[in-house]
Amino acid sequence: MKKMQINHAQKGFTLIELMIVVAIIGILAAVAIPQYQNYIAKSQVSRVMGETGAMRTAIESCMMNGIAEADCELGWSNSNLLGSTVSDPGQSGLSATYDLAAGTSTLEATFGGNASSAISGKTLTWTRTDTGAWSCGTTVEDKYKPAGCGLGS
Repeated sequence: MKKMQINHAQKGFTLIELMIVVAIIGILAAVAIPQYQNYIAKSQVSRVMGETGAMRTAIESCMMNGIAEADCELGWSNSNLLGSTVSDPGQSGLSATYDLAAGTSTLEATFGGNASSAISGKTLTWTRTDTGAWSCGTTVEDKYKPAGCGLGS
């Protein structure tokens, strides 16, 4: 009678193989997380630039029709990226002013609420000159600044 040989094949991973995989994942995370945070902050600045930039049309309309600042309806929907807290009644962190006589205007948004900690407390400002030209300025770091928005003071 022949003896049957049983083949016991090793299955699974060794401890060293698992440690190498964990180390690789840790290195990738150490590089990816800061890049992701930068991406989020930059996208939030771009979003606020677009949201507040859309208000320029409403302000232009009020100015062209001679509507006083207090009576101008801007059509603003609250943003969770502005203000001191997310639960603010109304919108804090946003200031819209204009001067009919001078033909100038300023829109200033202060980051807060759900904004990234890298941009919290910084501002984005749209300014209208008496010639009707609008310009954008911001106090965020250059790496978060969207195209078309220069640095403010």
